[in-house]
Amino acid sequence: MISPETSPPRSSSQSPRSPPAAPFLYISVTDPVKLGNGVQAYISYRVITRTNLPEFQGPEKIVIRRYSDFVWLHDRLAEKYKGIFIPPLPEKSAVEKFRFSTEFIEMRRQALDIFINRIASHPELKQSEDLRTFLQEDEETMERARSQETGIFKKPADLIQIFKDVQTKVSDVVLGKEKPVEETDPEYEKLKHYIFGLEDHLAETQKQAFRLVKRHRELGQSLSDFGKAMKLLGACEGNSLGKVFSELGAKSELLSIKLQKEAHNLLMNFEEPLKDYVRAVQSIKVTFADRANAFRQHCELAETTKLKEINLDKLNLMRSDKVREAEMEYRELKAESEQATRRFETIVRLMNEEIVRFQEQKTADMGLAFHQFAKGQAKLANDIADAWRSVLPKIEACSVSSHHG
Repeated sequence: MISPETSPPRSSSQSPRSPPAAPFLYISVTDPVKLGNGVQAYISYRVITRTNLPEFQGPEKIVIRRYSDFVWLHDRLAEKYKGIFIPPLPEKSAVEKFRFSTEFIEMRRQALDIFINRIASHPELKQSEDLRTFLQEDEETMERARSQETGIFKKPADLIQIFKDVQTKVSDVVLGKEKPVEETDPEYEKLKHYIFGLEDHLAETQKQAFRLVKRHRELGQSLSDFGKAMKLLGACEGNSLGKVFSELGAKSELLSIKLQKEAHNLLMNFEEPLKDYVRAVQSIKVTFADRANAFRQHCELAETTKLKEINLDKLNLMRSDKVREAEMEYRELKAESEQATRRFETIVRLMNEEIVRFQEQKTADMGLAFHQFAKGQAKLANDIADAWRSVLPKIEACSVSSHHG
């Protein structure tokens, strides 16, 4: 993924013969702002594009976009690029009260930033004219594009439904009885099995990661409450013992802040990437559905073409006057059948490339997430140990002096 932080290389104004800069396309989704009120309220984002690609209008462009614009782009790509795993979008928040919480808005901004940069770094998707529309057009043009699209596309839910009916039966014209038209490629079966297993395990890990976030928050809250109580106790004692109590209270409050911070880091850099991969796997399943559809069409048309051919031979033998008409029909159908076969073969080819990309990306992203997780936990454990250790001499000094007294 292209990191939005890295700014593009400055072009040097040296001799005109200096080698051309490597092509780049950096996009960042920034400045979420809440607009409107009540049910009409929504968040808008500044989408900043920096690029030296000739097909873009200029080196820098800033547009204002809202969530539904991202949905428009996602659906356009899903419609046009069958066989490619379209990067997933964060889901719409169902829970009204969280919809405008600072944390939710930041998580959504981060997820949209990842989404758009994944498209921008994908060899096929980054060439899409819909991406250029999304990154460059003014709000009115975008609004028009959005309103024209409604109702054309199937929702992913329908596709997943189609996918659930994978045992789709197709009437076999020749035999007059049902037989399921399904691929029986063992490699593909293995892939499907892997993806379904992966979805379950990722979802379970994500659920447990979220429980960890909650535990950090609860412990942070408990330490904060404990710290307040200790400080009050210290104030009430007043003497050297009181000082120790206050010191313990202050340390607890300090650790409470560290725990809350680590809970937030866990949420953004560990639980969120896991959730993102659950969504990515679901978008792979949509591609399975597209592939099943394409295979079915390829089979049906091949079947019908064969029947037409048999029929044409019969008419030829009978020297029927319907031969010309039948011949034209057969030719049209054959062309359509070949197109369906090509469509299916393209999906298969693309999916094979995509799964390699997916595996590489997953290894890198998950590696980073687990690394951040371990680093954060180690630092937190050290901070906690250091904090309590630093109070020990004071407690000991206090108990020693009271023994001598």
